[in-house]
Amino acid sequence: MTAARAKKIIWNVFKYATLILGAFISVLPVVVCVITAFKSPEEYASTNVMTLPQSWTYLENFVQAWKQANMGIAFRNSAIILVCVLTGSILTGSMLAYVLSRFKFKGNALIRNMFLFASLLPGIAMQVSVYQIMYSLGWINFMPGYIIMMCGTDIISIYIFIQFFENISTSLDESAIMDGCTYFGVFFRILFPLLKPAIVTVMILKGVGVYNEYYTANLYLQDKNNLVTVATSLFKFTGPLGNQYNYICAGVIITMIPALLIFIFCQKQIYSGLTQGAVKG
Repeated sequence: MTAARAKKIIWNVFKYATLILGAFISVLPVVVCVITAFKSPEEYASTNVMTLPQSWTYLENFVQAWKQANMGIAFRNSAIILVCVLTGSILTGSMLAYVLSRFKFKGNALIRNMFLFASLLPGIAMQVSVYQIMYSLGWINFMPGYIIMMCGTDIISIYIFIQFFENISTSLDESAIMDGCTYFGVFFRILFPLLKPAIVTVMILKGVGVYNEYYTANLYLQDKNNLVTVATSLFKFTGPLGNQYNYICAGVIITMIPALLIFIFCQKQIYSGLTQGAVKG
């Protein structure tokens, strides 16, 4: 065996071993969560996390998680927030990107640089001022106020839309304007339909973030009975005397089901949007 072949074999072994290790580390929490979700409280207290449950038909954890965590209300609230935030973010982000990419004016570069600078600031560092604004407006425990805050300027979305607009020829705009179309008509009738890959990409990035958002939802939606979201609902099973992980794991699986179903039925559109977004960007 030559040295080059031996080196290639060693490299392949190392590469696949690293991939297997990474996959194992990624899958292990999910496996532990599934195992724990099917254990009774007594069984969970007397066995380790990797011990398989005695019965895979024990569904009491899921029933209690759904009832005690008000997950029906949580899914309703999260759906409302998700639809409103995605609609607002896509419209505002695409409109801002349209203005910044199509109209050259003094301050255009400054605005882009300010957006870039804002994206470098950690969100947690601005929560004091944001909370003061929300409190002054009376938007604490107020879902429309929370939705407006989450719609805020999504800088990543704006840059995604800008990259797509810069790859769309300006001759489309000029032809439409010569035919008597207004700027709003150019945007909504001609350019916006061409942004489908970018819209899918933004919906994935923004949607996952909003659906999983815990910190701001817990901070601004403090009514855990009527304004609970999917991310904050499982807080019911934590407390100073300990955490009920069998109920938490069951609730986690319940919250994963909608996202999993959406991925299964829309994976073609998701992959298409992401790949076209990578090419355009």
